[in-house]
Amino acid sequence: MKSRHLVALLLAAAALVAWWAWPRGVAVDVENAQRAPLTQSVVATGRIATPSRIEVGTQVTAIIDAVAVREGARVKAGDVLVQLRATEADASIAQARSQIAEAQARFVQLDAVGLPVAEQALRQAEANLRVAEAEYRRAEALVAQQFYSPSKLDEAARQLETARAQLRTMQAQRDANTPRGAERQNAQARMAQAQAALELAQAKRDLLTLRAPVDALVIARDAEPGDVAQAGRALLTLAEAGETRIHATLDEKNLRYLQIGARALAVADAFPGQPFESEVYYLSPAVDAQRGTVEVRLRVIDPPGFLRPDMTVSVEVVIGRNEQAMSLPLEAVRDIDSKTPWVLVARDGRAAKQPVKVGLRGVGRVEVSEGLDEGDAVIMPAGGALEGDRIRIRKKR
Repeated sequence: MKSRHLVALLLAAAALVAWWAWPRGVAVDVENAQRAPLTQSVVATGRIATPSRIEVGTQVTAIIDAVAVREGARVKAGDVLVQLRATEADASIAQARSQIAEAQARFVQLDAVGLPVAEQALRQAEANLRVAEAEYRRAEALVAQQFYSPSKLDEAARQLETARAQLRTMQAQRDANTPRGAERQNAQARMAQAQAALELAQAKRDLLTLRAPVDALVIARDAEPGDVAQAGRALLTLAEAGETRIHATLDEKNLRYLQIGARALAVADAFPGQPFESEVYYLSPAVDAQRGTVEVRLRVIDPPGFLRPDMTVSVEVVIGRNEQAMSLPLEAVRDIDSKTPWVLVARDGRAAKQPVKVGLRGVGRVEVSEGLDEGDAVIMPAGGALEGDRIRIRKKR
């Protein structure tokens, strides 16, 4: 009897040892597939850009008399920025104006003196010609009657020819002083020459006053009064006012997600707590082969006042959103970038491989569009379980 009890006790002890020694499975953590809003975005780094950057310089070499603006000043189109010394240009303008005044005086002289005097001289020459002709006829008659010698007729002929020559001279002088005459045309030519000289002098003078070509922000000043401005050297750098833009670079692998018109949220590194909205308006048609990036340009919809040209910003472009996405932690999906992603699910105490299809990728989570039902327990990789392993699920703390 005692032997039976002893055998039963030994069998019970062996069963207990076997139960403790029997494998209980790999301890794993699981995440349940659940539906929740999920947003996928692409992050890029860029800088604030303006419509254009303008370098203000001079075409001539001159001493700088004044610089009217400093960095940070906002200017309107036409505002004076830099004044160069204009002593020589002002002298040229004065000289040209005196030449114009001289030409105008010449017109007055022609109208008030030249033409009347020429007409009076012409009338006198006509009278002299009539007298000479009468004297010639008289001498001709008297010589024929032998009252005068033939030499008297020769002298009258010479006087007649002289009177005719004088008349032709006076006619030419009168014609030269008429509105279409040579003197008038000569005066007009001098007036045109003087006016052209004035326009040239004024144009050179204008080159010495540098003005803002457009509404802009002064971002650099490289000139001070007393400096010598050289042709081709930038004295000021302006950022044209207008649409504020962001020029950013994006990894080429994300290019397929972007499209024109996509909204984005931007944050300046200097003001991290003040995000602002922007919109994609340009995607570069080429890829930077060395960096593997693509240029993206965005327009800022309502630029905040703290933005400055060349300021560094981070841009998050929203490329997709699903209000009821079936999602898992990103690390729960194996081979996620391959053509056949999969997960391990807990089924009947074992790890089973389950192919899935993925969709949107948010911050730390990924959408599973096919292959799982809501509530399925997906095994996380950290436990080390393999397909077919017996498992035991750890309780979440």
